[in-house]
Amino acid sequence: HMAWWEAGLRLLLATVVGCIIGIERERKNRPAGMRTHVLVCVGAATIAMLECYMIADTISLNLNNDHSGIAVSMGRISAQVVSGIGFLGAGTIFISQKKIAGLTTAASLWNAACLGLAAGMGYYGLAIAGCTIVMITLVALQKVVRVNSVKNVEVKFIHRVDTLAFINSYFEEAGIRVLDIDFHVENKGKYNLYTNVYTLDMQGKTTYKDIVNHLSEYANIQGIRTRNT
Repeated sequence: HMAWWEAGLRLLLATVVGCIIGIERERKNRPAGMRTHVLVCVGAATIAMLECYMIADTISLNLNNDHSGIAVSMGRISAQVVSGIGFLGAGTIFISQKKIAGLTTAASLWNAACLGLAAGMGYYGLAIAGCTIVMITLVALQKVVRVNSVKNVEVKFIHRVDTLAFINSYFEEAGIRVLDIDFHVENKGKYNLYTNVYTLDMQGKTTYKDIVNHLSEYANIQGIRTRNT
């Protein structure tokens, strides 16, 4: 059997690997973010370690029984659970207005199945350690690791020169980097209505809500909305 610290190290490495990949995806505003990647990675590590433990147990059975050649079919039922729980996970994912939600829940459900296998097979330490990592991931990880994600904000406004000066100076003050601007102009008779879609790299503590609140106070701005395209 592997030592408890080695089992912990493997789970920790899985957490770090999932975290690194997830942060990269979250920065690009993709549906499966940091927590989803961590949960899937930890679940997979749990199953891999479960198989290691089962192999070690089979070997020790053979040694204790004077090399009697006991053979155990490894992982057949586990494999059914690991793939089968995907159907349940799919039921928790839904798409609305091009935005995907429920991926983290699907990943935590799948993880629960992996941890259930560990508990059911009597590997209590593995089940408890895995459960602890899952709970830390779900509850605390996003608060500890801040991801400066890329966001899209659509702003409709009139009086182009004045308004653009106001918007640009606000972004500069708030430390928000503008990565890209997509613009569109409509003629409304007396005036032109401009629509700018900003791709923003959100730095520091500024949130979507702050941007909407600040920009909506300016009279020339007719409408603001956040987009997930």
